[in-house]
Amino acid sequence: MTTVRRRRPAVLAAIAAAGLVCTAAPAAVAASPSPSPSAALPSGLYGAGDPTYDGVWRQSLALLAQDTVGVRPAAKAVDWLTGQQCDGGGFPSYRADATGDCDAQLPLDSNATAAAVQALAALGGDGNDAAVDKGVAWLKSVQNEDGGWSYNPGGASDANSTSIVIGALAAAGEKPEAVTSKGGKTPYDALLTFAQPCDAEEAGAFVYQPGTPGLVADSTAAAVLGAHGAGLVATAGTADAKGLTCAKATSAEGAAHNGAVYLAKALAATGHLDTPPMPGAENPEKKPDFGNTADAVVALYAQGLGDQAEKPLKWLQQNADAWAKENGPAAYAQLIFAAHAAGADPKSFGSTDLVAALNATGPAPEAASPQGSASASAEEKKDEDKDEDKDKNDDGSGLGPWWIVGVFFAASVGVGFLLSGRKKNRQQ
Repeated sequence: MTTVRRRRPAVLAAIAAAGLVCTAAPAAVAASPSPSPSAALPSGLYGAGDPTYDGVWRQSLALLAQDTVGVRPAAKAVDWLTGQQCDGGGFPSYRADATGDCDAQLPLDSNATAAAVQALAALGGDGNDAAVDKGVAWLKSVQNEDGGWSYNPGGASDANSTSIVIGALAAAGEKPEAVTSKGGKTPYDALLTFAQPCDAEEAGAFVYQPGTPGLVADSTAAAVLGAHGAGLVATAGTADAKGLTCAKATSAEGAAHNGAVYLAKALAATGHLDTPPMPGAENPEKKPDFGNTADAVVALYAQGLGDQAEKPLKWLQQNADAWAKENGPAAYAQLIFAAHAAGADPKSFGSTDLVAALNATGPAPEAASPQGSASASAEEKKDEDKDEDKDKNDDGSGLGPWWIVGVFFAASVGVGFLLSGRKKNRQQ
């Protein structure tokens, strides 16, 4: 999602090159578009691109998207993710050797950690739950004084990182408003510092950092979800009765409305957002921004402005196939999140079956249900009840023969987490 989640390497590179953002992850600027020929990718990893800067991020989005549509991810895919986690609870963007302890100099990534927490919380199971608890504890330990989070610990808070961490806290069962800094500030206090007033040039938008706008649509889509306590996966909210008027905001909810209004107006003309050309690019024309458009669709539905999201959703259905094929699992996940928020069928997204396409980018999943994870669980419970009744009828004891009442993945080694989220092109 490019969104609240995090800027992918290509976007980080573009922002840094343009002098728009000072990122705490300079290595991401040099992101390689493809894996080194000499380095074999882990068999449990989704995507064929170099995972150095987005391994945990894209894996997390892929697993979360699969769970959202009722697909049970491959056990080794979940194990790979949990194996990326460091002993302290944080996740790096990627570590090639997960057999030992994390190097003390290895940068830990709040966005990757927050995405991994959301994915593992959705999947559940003892090993995953333990990884979630460790991840949440680490996130709390690196909260800034202003109540927010930076991309890497020690940097200034930004809207994207703060928003995706809010989503992780909520997914783990925490109350984000109760997670306060030593100075008594909440994540929502931090979010308000990124919100632009209605008389500003970017009226109602959320900037990446005060004084450092960044890609405003990206940080705005992320912050709208964060203000609602929502993560990468969101559903349609109650209709926003305020319409498309920007009003003075004194709360995160009010700022979320204004942010959604900004997105709605930015999408109104063409149905999509644009990415400015890279500095020095031969072609000075803007390019359609598929990732942030998908994130904006999720944000608009979450805010209750679904009518304003119909045009960009249709545009994505008609145009996003080639983009998703090029960018891989995180891109497919973003489109699945958009379809989910809109109540659309991800298996018939334009001419694309997003679920099959995502599954094809990594190890084959364990099982699938076209009804979604909640419905799938309900159906499994019904089947279990039927089996139990049958067993009781067989011998009258209620014990019956050996049978399996549930299957969970073994997440044995540390944990790892994924990228895309909102900070953009980390989707390969």
